[in-house]
Amino acid sequence: MKYTIALLAGDGIGPEVINEAVKVSDAIAKKFNHEITWTPALTGACAIDAVGVPYPDETHEICMAADAVLFGAIGHPKYDNDPLAPVRPEQGLLLMRKKLGLFANVRPTFTFPSLIDNSPLKRERIEGTDLVFLRELTGGIYFGEKGRRDGGETAFDNCVYTRAEVQRLAKKGFELAMTRTKKLCCVDKANVLETSRLWRETVQAMEKDYPEVTVSYEFVDAVAMRLVQWPNSYDVLITENLFGDILTDEASVISGSMGLMPSASVGEHTSLYEPIHGSYPQATGLNIANPLATVLSAAMMFEDAFGLKEEAEAIRAVVNKSLQQGIVTEDLVVKGAKAYSTSDVGDWLVANL
Repeated sequence: MKYTIALLAGDGIGPEVINEAVKVSDAIAKKFNHEITWTPALTGACAIDAVGVPYPDETHEICMAADAVLFGAIGHPKYDNDPLAPVRPEQGLLLMRKKLGLFANVRPTFTFPSLIDNSPLKRERIEGTDLVFLRELTGGIYFGEKGRRDGGETAFDNCVYTRAEVQRLAKKGFELAMTRTKKLCCVDKANVLETSRLWRETVQAMEKDYPEVTVSYEFVDAVAMRLVQWPNSYDVLITENLFGDILTDEASVISGSMGLMPSASVGEHTSLYEPIHGSYPQATGLNIANPLATVLSAAMMFEDAFGLKEEAEAIRAVVNKSLQQGIVTEDLVVKGAKAYSTSDVGDWLVANL
């Protein structure tokens, strides 16, 4: 099979971890007799520096023409530290999600047996954790009207959702739950927010179409608490944009490192696969960043975008092998053991495929 993949490395450690995912993907393609054409494109701070905008039209055209998008990370301190910056890398990320119709962010959280004690949470609380968040990605407060008034002394950000936006996200949640343990949790703040009440009534109305799925409704603050108490009590969780952004980062530490968790953003035109970590600018160019989340994102791409389950399983198996044998970057290294570089880990994965 032949596949064209848009390659958006982005900023900071993005190019470094993307490079290792490309090496592993090419090795898998060779092993299983596929052909991959990579099409690089600019986004984020590097795009602003090059052409003045964080998500250029040329990049969008490349993404639309691709079978999938593999994405690194965006962000740079010179924008983070300037509250008056007129253009920001994150604006490109939001625009990309909107223009590509990437309305559902799929973030799995699971544990690795060999790293169970790396987690800040107790072993008995996290063993067996295998949950998935579906975060709505193109609506809510991030996309609502925002601005200043009263001479800049008052700021506002509007949170707006339509029933149709909730339905399309919830539909994916129900469908995913049907392939797993048939448990679905709708996360909201319906005791306070009108948008959350719309979420709850919309999901309740859909329950009749999925009678085998057991649905629970929980407030976001309660879920935030239970995620660190008994994360394995959850399976599939659906939530709006802001809540999902916060909760998925909280859930990521269960595994022991944000550098291990992949994600997918799926929608109307294409699908995008990316690690959940940021651009980690402090580590840029040091060859110390953990590439495994990006490699596992590539595995999600092979399985979900291309329907190549065996290829995806081969990637996951070699990642698990690297963890068991201690071929890891400094964020995962056990005291006294050797820390491998980003490229060393990638080379080892390729050699062991």
